[in-house]
Amino acid sequence: MSKQNPRTLFKGGTIISMDSNVPDFPAGDVLVECDRIVAVAPAIQADDAWIIDATGSIVMPGLVDAHHHMWLGLMRRMMPDVDDLFAYIDVVAETLGTHYRPLDMFTSTKLSALASLDAGITTVIDACHSSRSPAHTDAALDALEDSGIRALHMVGAAMDKQASSTHLPGDLRRLAGNWNRGDSLVRVGLFGQLNLDWWKVARELDMRILTEFIGDLARLGPEFDGQLGPHNIFNHCTRVPEETWERLADAGINVTVNPRSDALFGFDDEGFAWQKAVDHGLTPALGIDLDTAFGSDLFGEMHALFGQQRSAMRYRRFRGETDVPDPISVYAVLRAATVNGARAAGLESEIGSLTPGKQADIVMIRTDDIAVFPVGNAIGTVVQAVERANVDTVMVAGTIRKRSGKLVYVDPAKLAAEADASRQYLLEASGYRPELFAARIKAAA
Repeated sequence: MSKQNPRTLFKGGTIISMDSNVPDFPAGDVLVECDRIVAVAPAIQADDAWIIDATGSIVMPGLVDAHHHMWLGLMRRMMPDVDDLFAYIDVVAETLGTHYRPLDMFTSTKLSALASLDAGITTVIDACHSSRSPAHTDAALDALEDSGIRALHMVGAAMDKQASSTHLPGDLRRLAGNWNRGDSLVRVGLFGQLNLDWWKVARELDMRILTEFIGDLARLGPEFDGQLGPHNIFNHCTRVPEETWERLADAGINVTVNPRSDALFGFDDEGFAWQKAVDHGLTPALGIDLDTAFGSDLFGEMHALFGQQRSAMRYRRFRGETDVPDPISVYAVLRAATVNGARAAGLESEIGSLTPGKQADIVMIRTDDIAVFPVGNAIGTVVQAVERANVDTVMVAGTIRKRSGKLVYVDPAKLAAEADASRQYLLEASGYRPELFAARIKAAA
């Protein structure tokens, strides 16, 4: 495919550029050369290019999943109704996570990465709070590289009491040397929580730093003021005091929110973290967070963000508040899933929009499905109507990863067998027995 021809032309598609300086086109072309976008225009002549017929399709930037625990892929939907954070930790960390081998880390991470590509996600910030050893970290990084996704893997201490974190943060220097090269699709950062000593090591290595932050469960002490900056990613940011919001905004940190899991665990309140971030001049991005309840589908997060923001703001209006923020637009939602995610990952100059000179991370979405056509509004169609089944083609850095609705370079049967073997090992080692119909049993009780 594109590996056989350095030039690829997406021809005749509806173009959503997500760049204010690059027009959208009802019908237009995108020319890719090697790993870069070289032109976006109504019509491009490129006789030597491999042509992808985009007629009847939307061509847009790849989606960016700005927060995902990729190592949980083997635990898909084991806890769909959980609303207790500590009950969740008891299962995923203390019961199952403690038995993870590097092989299980590889299999789970690769499963999550390939499912992400299948859903049009070309970049993920992998929040790994299970970096049990250097070997576990290496396995996760190898899986990401093997999948072909673009990723920022955030190395963090495992949550269970059996794990040791003595290799951290010392292992960061080795990892930075191996992975944080200019041409690497997979890079490494620190899942540092509020460990100031670890932060300082990461900053010496020019790494991004991720912190899970729920305002009434964590406190940002004054000692962090000189350490905050655009290299920081704060996830959730729910129930955060106004004074802390001002400090985060003054520092220009990045905010990521997970609409479905924030609602699942009851993290958020009527303040609504996404809106709080926007009100303070920040640009929040979207993350999926959990496979234990959801899966690698950013369309679901876009649906949730749109509905939740409008519900929260209308509730404030009905309550009689004045100066309530405007209802969210589908364009703002799509920015959260593309441009804002790229910024959170530190890649805004490389991805997030169809801009000539940027990396060719491109998604083509079919609009001929009976649930999608006719397309009355292109952005509204992506945000409100499209599903992973409509994702026809996915390109990462100029390489096709999905074509004609199917992942390429992937053996689904082999992957399923590997996932089943790892899952069975974890269940046997832990003694944990997930209940296939637990939700029905609970409802009937």
